[in-house]
Amino acid sequence: MTLPTVPTVEDFASAVVVDRFDDMINPPGLTNHLATAQVDHDVLAVRSLNVPPVSHGDCITGQLYLGGRLARSYGRAVEVQWRPDRVVRRTTIDGWRVETTTVCPPGEPGVVVHVEVTNTAERARELRLGAWIDSTVTRSASPWLSAPPPSAPNRVEVDGARRVGRPADGSALSLQGLVGPGGEDLADVAGDPRLVEVRREVAAGASTELAYVHVVASGEDAEGVARAAYERIAADVPAALAASREAWDASLAAMFTPGNAEFGGSLPVLETSNDALRALYWWGAMGVLWFRRDNPASVLGRTYDTLMPRYWQTTTFIWDYSLSSMVHALLDPGVMRRQIEHWVGLDIEEHFGTEWLTGGPVGNWYSVNHYAMTRLVHDYLRLHGDHAFLDAEATTPSGQTRTMGDSVRYWARAWHRLRTSSGLADYGEIDNLLECVSTYVHEVASLNAANVWCLRTAAEISERQGLDDVAEGMRGEADALVPLVNALYVPGTGYFAARQPDGRLVETRHCYDFSTVGTTIAADLPAEQRAEMVRFFVEELRSPSWMRALSPHDLDAGYSLRADHQWNGAYPAWPADSARAAIALGHPGAALEWLEGLARTANQGPPGQAHFVEEAVDPIDGGARKAPPQLPYILDWSCSSAGAWCELVLGSVFGLEIGLDGEVRANGCIADLDPDARLTGLVVQGRTYDVVGTEVTAR
Repeated sequence: MTLPTVPTVEDFASAVVVDRFDDMINPPGLTNHLATAQVDHDVLAVRSLNVPPVSHGDCITGQLYLGGRLARSYGRAVEVQWRPDRVVRRTTIDGWRVETTTVCPPGEPGVVVHVEVTNTAERARELRLGAWIDSTVTRSASPWLSAPPPSAPNRVEVDGARRVGRPADGSALSLQGLVGPGGEDLADVAGDPRLVEVRREVAAGASTELAYVHVVASGEDAEGVARAAYERIAADVPAALAASREAWDASLAAMFTPGNAEFGGSLPVLETSNDALRALYWWGAMGVLWFRRDNPASVLGRTYDTLMPRYWQTTTFIWDYSLSSMVHALLDPGVMRRQIEHWVGLDIEEHFGTEWLTGGPVGNWYSVNHYAMTRLVHDYLRLHGDHAFLDAEATTPSGQTRTMGDSVRYWARAWHRLRTSSGLADYGEIDNLLECVSTYVHEVASLNAANVWCLRTAAEISERQGLDDVAEGMRGEADALVPLVNALYVPGTGYFAARQPDGRLVETRHCYDFSTVGTTIAADLPAEQRAEMVRFFVEELRSPSWMRALSPHDLDAGYSLRADHQWNGAYPAWPADSARAAIALGHPGAALEWLEGLARTANQGPPGQAHFVEEAVDPIDGGARKAPPQLPYILDWSCSSAGAWCELVLGSVFGLEIGLDGEVRANGCIADLDPDARLTGLVVQGRTYDVVGTEVTAR
């Protein structure tokens, strides 16, 4: 049997999710790398259609009316299945079986929903099918600096079977309507700005087809642009559906093809008989591709967003981008370099990211930024080999001009300015760290351990630049910092405490300490402590198909229900990074035996901003359920840190160790999982390698 090596959209077909009127379901998203949208809880509606700089906010439109009644009011469940190229929804209401297929056609500023309705009754009947219309489209003159995209009240006008929405300032336009199978406008019997409705006789057992089209535009000829896009899509809806599939299959293949025309690099091909390992590797890769934005409105060129489809649609968070650092360095190194340089030219001590419509900063300072930036530069250098990058200069908003090498050394010692009398850095309050864990503040083990890693990494880079004395000093500083970090460890427990400004030690049973300490300073810890940490992870955090970010035994577990960092679930990079930590701490079995369960969670599209642990909410077909966007959860359907899963496979299971000089070694645990597994086409600094077990062969 030939094992699959390059995925297609069918390999990512999700479980069928049953949506019964908003019952803890986060509806799937869609993108064509220009437009983003989300289906809603009925069988036809879409929401959050945004094509920056044109935004619709979180507007819900296209809600289905059947027989003159809002379809979702019947209380019938909708079956939903996602693929990268489409979302298919099905339901049966009053003897009408309705199936829809929704796509964002390639290159178009909108969305189309193909509708097929079957009369399951034993007699001919009149079908009354309507789409309830809303519009809040606008083009904001300001940057998108809050989680929901901008929106504005619109006046909606009737134009036959089309509805035209405009804000008072005329900055943008939305065009929506129903079309027939040949692209023709249908006869609208409603004539109301809020509803487009068609009627037709359907024989017993017969089906009828139509489509809902929704596009947006702005500029002097917004109406002309919108009408042209609308008519291109309407003219051949089956072709739009096929084009979406073809585009996604081509991009997925390009990701694993050296020298492809879509990316500046490629990912190695994984050949394995272990279905779980393959699923997680592909999940991570697709989850990064999902966030690629090729929007001409971007002042940065190609970018990779962080969340979609509902929140922060033009923002790239430094932290989240760094969690996919290895994938960005392998796949799109030119884009990665430009993104790093842009962040260095801003003040990373004042914001958590940037938005690409203006390139300006967004949000407050995240304490992780120095560690995240060091990781990005290190991965870019070792995987791409552009060592001249270290001499590139950037000027900060405060007027300081540094080379990239000097910036790395600056970040490695930035914690000095935060140091307290204990010798460790105080990383601030709740909004600087995990946002929903009130005790995880101030002197935390995770980022202080990361300082050790940053110092050693900066020393390696400095040595590469001939700064041997600087390197020696940084290594000595790192070694001296280790015992201060480990003074936060609670002996015998496997977890750490956070030191407060008054000197109190507050125990924090959080996975971020486990994963970050484990992936940065594992070799500095005694064997007994390493075993205790893994035991704590297995007993209090790990679950069959996901994990808890915070132990339910922690006294802060009652503080919040945000599932990305609390007891009821975890952010998508935390299971991958925790598995990496378990391997680094010398207990690979704790990770390898978990992979099959984790792979079940790769069954609902790209990783969500959080998934619920099984004890909190029932899984979906064995996989941990994505958390929903409404309060108190406020979590998006997908998150760009998916690349952490590729790093688990490449950097930990295969154990790839890649030096700044481009030397590639493998010292992982893959033989315990699949002795015949191999990586082919790994491109490092212009050379191509194949990896089997611990054998690395250059082509």
